[in-house]
Amino acid sequence: MTSTPGDVRAQWAEHNPGLDTSPMELVGLLKHATGLLNAAVEPLYAGAPLTAPEVDMLIPLRHATDPVIARTLAHRMGLSRAGVSKTLAKLERRGYIARTPNPADRRAALVTITPEGANAVDELFPRQLAAEVDLLSGLGEDREWVLKALSRLVEAMEGGTPRD
Repeated sequence: MTSTPGDVRAQWAEHNPGLDTSPMELVGLLKHATGLLNAAVEPLYAGAPLTAPEVDMLIPLRHATDPVIARTLAHRMGLSRAGVSKTLAKLERRGYIARTPNPADRRAALVTITPEGANAVDELFPRQLAAEVDLLSGLGEDREWVLKALSRLVEAMEGGTPRD
């Protein structure tokens, strides 16, 4: 049984007429776009030594000039610190990152990518990027408009005000 966002909104309006269901339109589209992106990228990682989320975690480390702390990664990526810590532990066990004590803060380790991690990113990321290019190629001239709209969406979700 497939329902459109309009169908679901109508059902909620009947059940609870005072409920503002307007966010469903945007959130539904975001979830659908995320699903399409995942469906396009995930097959590239079948049999690969890393998952797509692990590569996403390694990318900022790949070109970092200095070690990074997990809290910074979590903030930059919009992820929970616990989730980042768990992924980093897996990557460390498999030799893709190294963690060393932070002399400035004993509670936070310094994270660096290992040569094995850099090689894995260099192998997998171009394939992921090619899949993303194919997926988004239909945007054509609308690409810049979509990019600006998504940037504005992120600003609003982070509680910011629009930039002129």
